[in-house]
Amino acid sequence: MRTVIQTPKAPPAVGPYSQAIRAGGFLFLSGQIALDPVTGQVVGGGIEAQTEQVMRNLSAVLSAGGSSLDQVVKCTVYLKNLEDFAKVNAVYSRFFPKNPPARSTVEISRLPRNSSIEIDVIAEAE
Repeated sequence: MRTVIQTPKAPPAVGPYSQAIRAGGFLFLSGQIALDPVTGQVVGGGIEAQTEQVMRNLSAVLSAGGSSLDQVVKCTVYLKNLEDFAKVNAVYSRFFPKNPPARSTVEISRLPRNSSIEIDVIAEAE
């Protein structure tokens, strides 16, 4: 069985995709960029503020799907500038203080809405 997960507490999809899909005991979240769900704009304040917003967006979608950051098993981080790696890690580690999930990080040339970071996750779902 496949269930679409949507929440107004995270930005709506900016294309033909769902915020998340629950299937086979897992939640598969689409990538979240640093959009403020209220204004629909990319947050200012540099990579730290953008990473914080991405993590809040992911947390909101996970919660809507009956999961949480504690149940994340895999993350993929997409960065426009790999030199931001240490700054991103400083924020990211606050959201995964114990037993962090598996993770890949890649540098890419461009992200939607000119965001500096995007993260997608796979999590266990109840």
